[in-house]
Amino acid sequence: MDKTESKNKMGVEPIHKLLLTMGMPMIISMALQALYNIVDSYFVSCMKDTEQITNMGDYAVNALTLAFPIQMLMVAIGVGTGVGVNALLAKSLGEGDRKKASKVAGNAIFLGVCMYALFVLFGIFGVNLYMHSQTKDAVIFQLGSSYLRICTILSFGITMYLIFEKLLQATGRTTLSTIAQVAGAVTNIVLDPILIYGYLGLPKMGMEGAALATVIGQTVSFFLDALFHYKYNKDVDTKLTYLKPERQIIKEIYQVGVPAIIMQALMSFMTYGVNIILGAFSANAVTAYGVYYKIQQFVFFAAFGMNNAMIPVIGFNFGMADKKRVDASIRYGMIYTLAIMLLGLIGGQVFANQLVGIFAVSKQTRTLCVRAIRIITWGYLFVGANIAYQGIFQALGNGIKSLIISLLRLIIIVLPLTWLLTKFCNAEQIVWIAFPMAEAIAFIVAVILMRRVKATQLKTMGKEENCTNREENTINDNHSQ
Repeated sequence: MDKTESKNKMGVEPIHKLLLTMGMPMIISMALQALYNIVDSYFVSCMKDTEQITNMGDYAVNALTLAFPIQMLMVAIGVGTGVGVNALLAKSLGEGDRKKASKVAGNAIFLGVCMYALFVLFGIFGVNLYMHSQTKDAVIFQLGSSYLRICTILSFGITMYLIFEKLLQATGRTTLSTIAQVAGAVTNIVLDPILIYGYLGLPKMGMEGAALATVIGQTVSFFLDALFHYKYNKDVDTKLTYLKPERQIIKEIYQVGVPAIIMQALMSFMTYGVNIILGAFSANAVTAYGVYYKIQQFVFFAAFGMNNAMIPVIGFNFGMADKKRVDASIRYGMIYTLAIMLLGLIGGQVFANQLVGIFAVSKQTRTLCVRAIRIITWGYLFVGANIAYQGIFQALGNGIKSLIISLLRLIIIVLPLTWLLTKFCNAEQIVWIAFPMAEAIAFIVAVILMRRVKATQLKTMGKEENCTNREENTINDNHSQ
């Protein structure tokens, strides 16, 4: 057993190198997800005005911004379920229980179908009510509803893609899942202008074209992931009998999956709340926030990629009771995450005009978005520290502490602050201050919680390690005598 453990790179490779080698593929993967989200916004912002509507790009981006929380929620449910599947499948394979692993894979596919049915019901019955809760503008309502209805009713691709991706990742076939993800992203990018503007003899479809490009790209990823799973994933059996749902299997999946869903969904709830608050006084502010949000994702997702690399490294070495490597993992993980966010801060301050200039929005919206970037990015170092702390807490088994930080920075502090700042006469100019303030307050709480963890878990681990070393030395001395 010792030999096996010593060969695991997470236990022997230098931490500063290990985090980079594990983090870069995850950062690239997360960047592709950010690209998925920004492509639609760019192309719809370039939609031409009509005789009845001027500033069509603003209306279209606004509509996408209002639709986005539901898309995020769909991803949250899919990713959270996938995390539970990944954990249980990997555990079953590690235990050598091929039959249970096959049942987990089959039940995962069954759950994917159930999720799709849920999203279809929302697409049929819930879209209008949801859009009405955020806007009274008829143009924005029509654009957002048509886009979101297609994305939900035809969501089979994204739902099943997220499931099959985790089935491949759980068995170590991450390269195949990345190939599928890249293929879907490229498909989306290629189809967006063709379907939105009506190239190659196809009809001009506008927002519906953007939605179709998105779901077709997701479906391409799904088909490739499914093909790779059934062709190469020989670790599990793929008989139809394993698709039969089993209560215990589903329960075990969601014991891990539900917390992951909640963590992912908080961002969706925050965006929905901010949309309502900003929409109550300024449609331009909603559009500006939507543009800023798509830009920030490249930076945030890079930090989340490093976070995803930190968690297994810290967790592995914590399980090994190697305090020195745990401390090094925490230190370098924090440094790398802060470095990513520092680059984002500098880039936002220096290139705000150029970044916003990518989108064909009105001058007023562009001015607001530049101001938002230059204010919000000052909190990026707090964001980086908070993301790192959330990963550290998760790796050390303190999921509740991680959830507290998420709730503080995404719901409890930012939404009331945003609402309060909208009551000032210059709300469009100052409302953005709420975001760095919320991150700063959450950071203070995170530091306090981390001190408690260091004083209990990490300090105790160090003592246990010292006791073990003393016992080993005593045994060695006795043998030598």
